[in-house]
Amino acid sequence: MKANNENPVYAYDRLEQLTSWDSDWAGLRVVVAGLGVSGFAAADTLIELGARVVVVDGNDTEANQTKATTLSIVGAAKTLLGAGSMDSLPLVEGQPAELVVTSPGLPPALGILADARDQKIQIWGDVELAWRVREREGRKTAQWLCITGTNGKTTTVGMTESILQTAGHKAIAVGNVGTPILDALRDPVEYDFFAVELSSFQLHWTYSLSPLASVVLNVAEDHVDWHEGYANYLADKARVYENTQVACIFNANQDEIVRMVEEADVVEGCRAIGFWADTPALSMFGVVDRLLVDRAFLDDRRHQALEIAAVSDTGQLPTKHTVENALAAAALTRAAGISPEQVKAGLQNYEPGAHRIQLVANTHGVLWVNDSKATNPHAANASLSSFSPVIWVAGGLSKGVTYDELVQNHKDRLKAVVMIGTDTDALQSALDRHAPEVPVHNMTQSVLLSNQTDGAAVMQLAVAKAHEISEQNDTVLMAPAAASMDQFASYADRGNAFIDAVTDLVNQINS
Repeated sequence: MKANNENPVYAYDRLEQLTSWDSDWAGLRVVVAGLGVSGFAAADTLIELGARVVVVDGNDTEANQTKATTLSIVGAAKTLLGAGSMDSLPLVEGQPAELVVTSPGLPPALGILADARDQKIQIWGDVELAWRVREREGRKTAQWLCITGTNGKTTTVGMTESILQTAGHKAIAVGNVGTPILDALRDPVEYDFFAVELSSFQLHWTYSLSPLASVVLNVAEDHVDWHEGYANYLADKARVYENTQVACIFNANQDEIVRMVEEADVVEGCRAIGFWADTPALSMFGVVDRLLVDRAFLDDRRHQALEIAAVSDTGQLPTKHTVENALAAAALTRAAGISPEQVKAGLQNYEPGAHRIQLVANTHGVLWVNDSKATNPHAANASLSSFSPVIWVAGGLSKGVTYDELVQNHKDRLKAVVMIGTDTDALQSALDRHAPEVPVHNMTQSVLLSNQTDGAAVMQLAVAKAHEISEQNDTVLMAPAAASMDQFASYADRGNAFIDAVTDLVNQINS
């Protein structure tokens, strides 16, 4: 790894000097693009700092109007809502903006952002802004442990938060996980640590971030349309390692991630610490005899390893995926000085969130597992790898991905596929090519259903069909490998529909 010796891009004099809450933000002309959770937090923070803020959002909804009213009351210069408002960069009180702060989901090609680049106006994300204001006179500065990856981010962030809190630290999960970092920074609580979940969108707009420790959990093709190619997606994920202070944690199974660490521009003395769910090499975390072990953060690591926890401590269903997440969380927190005993206790205390390899029921020898958060093939691969034989509930909005590799890898464990969703052609074609002997039952096309976008009704049919064909020792796994918005409001809505349908089924069986 290389030592850090370069300045961020667009290093303009005034912006370079904005490195703390107490810097001179007064009068800075800022356009905030997007009025979602992170956009509102960014605008509110900048107004509090004394900046002149114009907020822009393409959706003129009742919720956005309420937010706009609130921001006007606290001092926003102007709020622009509705169609066309994000086609170009507005002036701020009659003068050009000095900075644009964008919400993470807005694509770089969007008119307002393209306009800013053409005018050579720097663009930050809310994460970059949060890093710039993290230090504040008279308050403790939290250390950042940063987590990214195609899948497993939320689980790993939650495990990291649990370990830190169990160890007696004031810690909070922030970022893409739901709580904006800027809100946590303005919280009266003075945190010791932030466990920061970062998406590729957020990382795209960061420049000066310097975490205590960082990790890329895994990578696979995702959001390639937004990033305009897989290479750009990888480059944005790799930003998490830039300027890391103590340890770059990496999945040693993936060459792409190994290269990220090798090429990272880090603080002098930063270590590279690998992990995998196998016997660890020197300076790695791994698994030996169903135990998670540390061969990195001990003096005699050439000849010894520290026991961290048992595989059974990593969750109700300790799959390879969850074990890898636990190893990453353990490595991050060990880099922060947490003892092995505290790591173990934190993993035991962690309560997994819903919809990620979540056990819903175990009835009459059949496991019912909800993995609605598996919104792409890479995520579905992790859960499919963990069970056999599987009745696979799958389908939804494919987002242009292919399913050939996923089906090829798991065709021998598939007992049947129960299909939901309205965009299932790619999945059906992959099954036809690589697993023609596996029965497929398409619930969306069922003649019993008059409204194919009624997700709850589709899920009831899917669960009933899965029950009909299931036998003892089967696993019914709802891991759609697709987005949910064709039939559901969100992946959580889809997961809840599955849980409700399984609960109804179990009640019927037991009545």
